[in-house]
Amino acid sequence: MANSIGESHATTIDPFIADTRIAYFSMEIALRPEIHTYSGGLGILAGDTARSSADLELPMVFVTLASREGYLRQEIDGKGRQVDHPDPWNPEKHAVPLPAMAAVQIEGRRVWIRPWLYVLTCPTEHRIPVILLDTDVAGNEARDRSITARLYGGDQVHRLMQEIVLGIGGERVLQALGFRISTFHLNEGHAALLTVSLLRQHRRASGYPGSAKLYDPDPVRDQCVFTTHTPVEAGHDQFEYALSERLLGDFIETETLKLFAGTERLNMTRLALNLSGYVNGVARRHAETTSRMFPGYRIRAVTNGVHVPTWTHLAFAELFQGIAPNWGHEPEILARADQLSDAEIWAAHTRAKGELLQVVNDRTGVSLDRDLPIIGFARRMTGYKRPELLFSDLDRLRTMAEDKPFQIILAGKAHPQDGGGKTAIEQIHRHLAQLAGSVAGVFLPNYDFALARHLICGVDVWLNTPVPPLEASGTSGMKAALNGVLNLSVLDGWWVEAWIEGVTGWAIGADGDQPDRHADALYEQLENKILPLYARNRPQWIWMMKESISKVGSQFTSQRMMRRYASEAYLR
Repeated sequence: MANSIGESHATTIDPFIADTRIAYFSMEIALRPEIHTYSGGLGILAGDTARSSADLELPMVFVTLASREGYLRQEIDGKGRQVDHPDPWNPEKHAVPLPAMAAVQIEGRRVWIRPWLYVLTCPTEHRIPVILLDTDVAGNEARDRSITARLYGGDQVHRLMQEIVLGIGGERVLQALGFRISTFHLNEGHAALLTVSLLRQHRRASGYPGSAKLYDPDPVRDQCVFTTHTPVEAGHDQFEYALSERLLGDFIETETLKLFAGTERLNMTRLALNLSGYVNGVARRHAETTSRMFPGYRIRAVTNGVHVPTWTHLAFAELFQGIAPNWGHEPEILARADQLSDAEIWAAHTRAKGELLQVVNDRTGVSLDRDLPIIGFARRMTGYKRPELLFSDLDRLRTMAEDKPFQIILAGKAHPQDGGGKTAIEQIHRHLAQLAGSVAGVFLPNYDFALARHLICGVDVWLNTPVPPLEASGTSGMKAALNGVLNLSVLDGWWVEAWIEGVTGWAIGADGDQPDRHADALYEQLENKILPLYARNRPQWIWMMKESISKVGSQFTSQRMMRRYASEAYLR
């Protein structure tokens, strides 16, 4: 991979304080494979956001949890079942502790938060600070030292504690370190309590007494940007007010919370919606879906993107360098990729595919054929992603493979509490066993940052099968397209914007089709278009690869995304 971002072992926050004006809060951020402060797409996006912010020299600081025990290391047992393990990492190896600390009150106890400094450095040597919040501090009670230990770990009580540390504690840590932030960007609703902290500060500054009626939300809205990601109801954190009263105490009056977060429960998404002056979804279709879920709010659309140098295989990076030396900083120049020769494109893809097959063999002992097409699917394993859709008719898959052989690689973790997702993983292993001898397939365990960088560039077709309209955006397909891998996806999320049938890839069904039609539509595309094209018309396939890079890879980038945030959200 052509990863252009390194880490810097800076020992002080001082160089960053004077010029930094924007703070980006996210429960998870994927900084590098060895730092397990992410679970999936939300954290990967936040990491790409930080990398492009460094490239563009934006005056930003990023805030997240230290998550010393990581999220989840996935093991697959002999029966194809997911076994959950902690995935620890050591902050001392990659970050430095900062001298200032801040505290929050939780259930009346003072909980201290130590900030760690991690620094991203881009090729032009511009650096972006990342603050990792850690409650594993000697002065805290044992139960509080573990608040930031496991990403998304524990029950509702533990989750709200984490969100108190992130939203309220994170803002206090920035103050303690000397930052003077004018714009706060909330990446999903986990940090929404930051808005409540700002409400209190503005009321104190105005000299008003404690009546809830005298809170003025406008100064907070002027400061806050909110990006919502999930169109799934269960994805919006909600807490009983009895629990928030218990944990927050008198930090804020419940009647005030109900004004902004909903009368029945503390809805973190609604709290952020009501107290942010700029709100956006992460694709045009997702913004439309969010507007239907939360009518009355103006939901803009800033489609997600990926950090091009991080996700471009080295073989393709070398090609891009030849036609556009500044491609990493200005990826829109990759529109010229259609000028590359067929031989160059295929050689680069063959190199990436060979490396993936080596990873597969090393991890599973399975040997796949480099000359046969590979269909790749890697997602969080959960119901609405429909990881089993490809296996709806095993006999039909066998018949397809008799005439035009193909292979399948799958990967993905289920949340520890997602029984349905774990069942899907078990069933996928059963399906692969039933297809053995007809269709070669493998499930790669412990899908993570490092494995993703092999998968997205080494397969031939990237499959995406969510139930519409439940896909927020989806960025793995963008990474695949950047490396000439062709997308086969339901028309949802980002693909609605990037899809040109038979040019950048293929759609599964028509826009607005009922989900129960998607299995047949998927098979029709494989039988009638995709597998015949790969087997019989390699020049046309390579032409589509070049179109995918030039039309998709050049546009769906975090550089473009961050330029839009900077001009439309941060400079309001």
